[in-house]
Amino acid sequence: MDKDELTAWALANGWQLMAGAPCLTKPSSPKEAIVRMVFKATVVNLEVKKPAGKWEKVSGEGYARIQPDPDTGIPHGLGFEKIPSFSMLMQENKDRQVFARMTGATKRP
Repeated sequence: MDKDELTAWALANGWQLMAGAPCLTKPSSPKEAIVRMVFKATVVNLEVKKPAGKWEKVSGEGYARIQPDPDTGIPHGLGFEKIPSFSMLMQENKDRQVFARMTGATKRP
């Protein structure tokens, strides 16, 4: 998968662009990113924000070695399959986006 494919997958699965990078936010604070994908020339890194505010790389892989799962579409190679909390966080972010759209749609005249 290349940068564009990863970005499209992320945005379709609850991630949002913040400071030019796909990010997952805290459920309690949707403006604060806690997980992000950082795209480099030949690799993509997955980083998690520590409580002190510093970003820590948890995994990284070259674009050529990242392949989508045939069943779920989740990119293999970035560690999503090893850390179940990422799936929960993605689902919470996706649900919040869906409900925000629904709420926004009902508030319009």
